[in-house]
Amino acid sequence: MSVRETRGGPVVDDVLGHVLDSTDATVGGGSAAALAGAMAAGLAGMVARLSMGRGLGLNDERYLAIVDETHELGRDLHAGARQDAEAYGLVRAAYGLPRDGEEAIAVRQAAINTALQVAAAVPLENARRALRVRRLCAELDGVSNPAAGSDLAVAVLLGEAAVVGCLLNVEVNALSLPDSPATAQVRRDAEAVRESLERESVSPKETA
Repeated sequence: MSVRETRGGPVVDDVLGHVLDSTDATVGGGSAAALAGAMAAGLAGMVARLSMGRGLGLNDERYLAIVDETHELGRDLHAGARQDAEAYGLVRAAYGLPRDGEEAIAVRQAAINTALQVAAAVPLENARRALRVRRLCAELDGVSNPAAGSDLAVAVLLGEAAVVGCLLNVEVNALSLPDSPATAQVRRDAEAVRESLERESVSPKETA
């Protein structure tokens, strides 16, 4: 595992390795939440693939479409985990700017605000992706291979954890932003995702 330093902060090459390393503070819960969503997507895609050709309620074209979509979502969430780490690096770098004099303080505050905007936007997009994974899991519920029922249940749990975890990171970064129309919109968007998850969350049927 390695972190390449750039002007904006660290670029994480092995985000999972950094999450697993308790001595490493360059990657946090936002990346972990996105990785949970990526794992949920992978499991959901596997369940869909294992359900093809069995006459379980969806036609094979739909199962294959779910496979393709979850593959894309998993890829995007994996990339989103890296983006979250990079956003965190931007915040750390901004807070580390000098504060000697009014001009330096103003430059530092502007950099902090810009970094926090990125740090709120990245997990918000990851939360939306994870919510889509959760919806695909719901679509597979009751019409997928019974032998993979526990896999689907784990995908649901990981997907929900991903949404909640990403939204927590949106909230903590948005709280540090000055009030503005853009900040208010981020908060509204995050709340809309949260409400959708709460409305749609239903435990999958026990098929294992």
